Amino acid sequence: MSEKEGRILVVDDDQDVLTAARLLLKRSFAVIATANRPDAIPDMLSQNSFDAVLLDMNFSLGDNRGEEGLRWIDEILSLDPHLVVIVITAHGGIELAVEAMKRGATDFIMKPWQNEKLVSTLKTAVSLSRSRSEADAYRGRAKELEKSIHADEVMIGESPAMQQLRDMIHRAAPTDANIMILGENGSGKELVAREIHRHSLRSGNVFLSVDLGAISDNLFESELFGHKKGAFTDAREDRIGRMQAANGGTLFLDEIGNLSLALQTKLLTVLERRQVTPVGSNRPVDIDVRLISATNMPPSELAQESKFRPDLRYRLNTVEINVPPLRNRTEDIPLLVDHFVRIYSQKYGKGKRRLDRATLDALCAYDWPGNVRELRHAIERAVILAPEEEFRPGDFALSATAPAPRQSVQEELPTNLNLEEVEKATLERALRLHKGNISHAAKELGITRASLYRRMEKHGL
Repeated sequence: MSEKEGRILVVDDDQDVLTAARLLLKRSFAVIATANRPDAIPDMLSQNSFDAVLLDMNFSLGDNRGEEGLRWIDEILSLDPHLVVIVITAHGGIELAVEAMKRGATDFIMKPWQNEKLVSTLKTAVSLSRSRSEADAYRGRAKELEKSIHADEVMIGESPAMQQLRDMIHRAAPTDANIMILGENGSGKELVAREIHRHSLRSGNVFLSVDLGAISDNLFESELFGHKKGAFTDAREDRIGRMQAANGGTLFLDEIGNLSLALQTKLLTVLERRQVTPVGSNRPVDIDVRLISATNMPPSELAQESKFRPDLRYRLNTVEINVPPLRNRTEDIPLLVDHFVRIYSQKYGKGKRRLDRATLDALCAYDWPGNVRELRHAIERAVILAPEEEFRPGDFALSATAPAPRQSVQEELPTNLNLEEVEKATLERALRLHKGNISHAAKELGITRASLYRRMEKHGL
């Protein structure tokens, strides 16, 4: 925290204490307000925004039990849960301070105080208060985003595979066990994770999704664990990480197979200690999250120690759930088609659309390598572009999206020998062959997933 940040309220019945506190603290904080009686606190909190309250524990002459201070801790935190309360007392000693912290106070200072300790304690209090506010705002935005984006996303299907999947979800969701979801790209792994959260004991709290495939290695700790101002070049302010933002709720780590072994070690340490330490800080922060992870990595690759730490895998997959590909539940395709046609017809203001038997048969016969995601996009396109009220097979461009005969990655490379162009063309070819499946493309190329992601980023793919 930079100089002259933070808003502090000091409450003490001794005017000399208030004067001394104001003179000391005004050098380090932006605003110092004082009150010599506690009944002024509600009005001051309603008219001003504070980060921390420095609260005396005794206000009645001759009463050194601290009961007034304890009552006012309750009152302050009921008015503003983000405020950090630091108690100051000359009486009662450690027992009273411990009782105050049970009531919600964060720390205590004994009179007469040491100037450096008081300033340091209040600087920490300001950072904590702002982290609490940021975490609540983060969770609020995530919940609103979840409502707006996923209101129409429900699990569709009555096939045996889907019934088995629902049974697994309903049995695992009410527990707090970590869950790993396995499945191909586009099969609905995040939807399954949200369904688990919806049926869990944490359903009233935030569900926060993190795509690890979109986070570079050097930003991993900052994104998940947070950072302090000045921890690195672009760290212009304190920022909480995703794990702290998801506190009390569910954190979904998608593409967990992308993590390098070094980052897997850092994640394992956090899960074992249930604490994160923001980059640039030496003070750990307790976290309480239910972790759900997902990967399209085949189980055989996930079991290889050279790619994924066994101890982390055991920590993550207390329960393992497999999401079936769409080709293994083709009887669900008519239900999915009806669902998506209804959604997109309403979204784009189209009239009621129909499918004849031949069109539905064509959709059910198609392999759908991109799974439900591909089906959804195909229907959205058809709703927008189909010229007639009744869909035809050609409206879905199935022939254009049908899987091409398998070819070697070595084919169709540039005829020149420019190494950069050859590498880019090879990556593009591998990704096309495997419909964007990173695990399969990396295996075809003989490199790790992390290495493939780095090369894709290098060539802007």
